[in-house]
Amino acid sequence: MLAEGSASPDRRRLLAAAVAVFLARGAQAGEAAPAGKIRFGLTPVFLNNDLELLGRLQGYLERATGHPVSLITRRTYQEITALLTTRQIDAAWICGYPFVTHRSELQLVAVPLWRSRPLYQSYVIVGSDSEARDVSDLAGGIHAFSDPDSNSGFLVTRALLAEMGLRPERFFARAFFTYGHRNVIRAVASGLAGSGSVDGYVYEVMAQIEPELTGRTRVLRRSEWLAFPPVAAPRMPLDEIRLAKLAEALLAMPAHLDGRAVLAMLRLDGFAREEASLFDAIAAKVYLLARAG
Repeated sequence: MLAEGSASPDRRRLLAAAVAVFLARGAQAGEAAPAGKIRFGLTPVFLNNDLELLGRLQGYLERATGHPVSLITRRTYQEITALLTTRQIDAAWICGYPFVTHRSELQLVAVPLWRSRPLYQSYVIVGSDSEARDVSDLAGGIHAFSDPDSNSGFLVTRALLAEMGLRPERFFARAFFTYGHRNVIRAVASGLAGSGSVDGYVYEVMAQIEPELTGRTRVLRRSEWLAFPPVAAPRMPLDEIRLAKLAEALLAMPAHLDGRAVLAMLRLDGFAREEASLFDAIAAKVYLLARAG
């Protein structure tokens, strides 16, 4: 009979073997564990900030990359761009305007595909009962812009006025920023502003999900087709492996059920790799404003 607390040699060998296997598996798991959290920024160019969409996006990215993911949101484009350029986040879905102005500090990760193309337009909208037929008819009115760093919500209209030798503060009686494309639509629909500059993609999707809102407005002008707001990262990434996994996860979204669910909510077809030259038309508008002073 064995004394209490003692063990036979065979049992001790079995226990030692079990512990060895446990430790070996633990070491392998530690080696395979993701090295750090992916911090992914979202600006107001992001169509919808409801919890379901954010939760689905976060869940998909975590499963696809094998890393924990934090979605970083801010009120303005400038705040997210600052986090990117100071290398405080891995990547962000930003706008073409800050991407162009900070091109030397950023790299292009992926560009969304809307209606099968990496392109969209800027709209100038007015109230549905407005008699305006051209942008020149908006002189002396109140205009709503989205964000001072927005391509579709500011730069395009500002460049159009510059081509006419005009500036917003002299052309409009008053102009203000709403810090959100949906807010521009709401401002015009409610009569708070007589006109507004808005992302055409956001407007078209809002026409599907809130037709009663967009129905109180109409599109006065559509710009040329421009590069869709991109996903960008610091030129010197925080972690090249994490960034590569994030890029692959975005590109692979249509191939996964949960990825397709996120794309369906966004009304996008997927993400694609594109050359930075896609943004040259936006860069030309930035250059035009620089010359106009």
